[in-house]
Amino acid sequence: MNPRALADDQYGWRRVQDDLELTAMTRSDLIAALAARFPKLVAKDAEIAVKEILDAIAQSLAQGDRVEIRGFGSFGLNHRPARTGRNPKTGEKVRVAPKYVPHFKAGKEMRERIDLAKMAPRDKLAD
Repeated sequence: MNPRALADDQYGWRRVQDDLELTAMTRSDLIAALAARFPKLVAKDAEIAVKEILDAIAQSLAQGDRVEIRGFGSFGLNHRPARTGRNPKTGEKVRVAPKYVPHFKAGKEMRERIDLAKMAPRDKLAD
């Protein structure tokens, strides 16, 4: 165990010394958490469920749609117009094509939950 890590909770928050840092939750971690929370759900079924949800979100974004999950947040697309960039190696000017990039905006409930977690007394996180 990392000597600096004092506590991990179910959402990936870890207390490190006096600061909170967010650890990454991978797809595998999400599948494992889902399977652990619902014991009757076989890990393979949890994997299929996570894959289908993520595929549905990606497909909707690819079609130009917005995906909103109440209490969690919304996924949308931001347009990046064409621009002139520079090749960092040669310094030569390069034309960068316009593109759409995915964007996530946390919902009100999520923002409040995160704010409460960050404001919670440090002793509560170690319990």
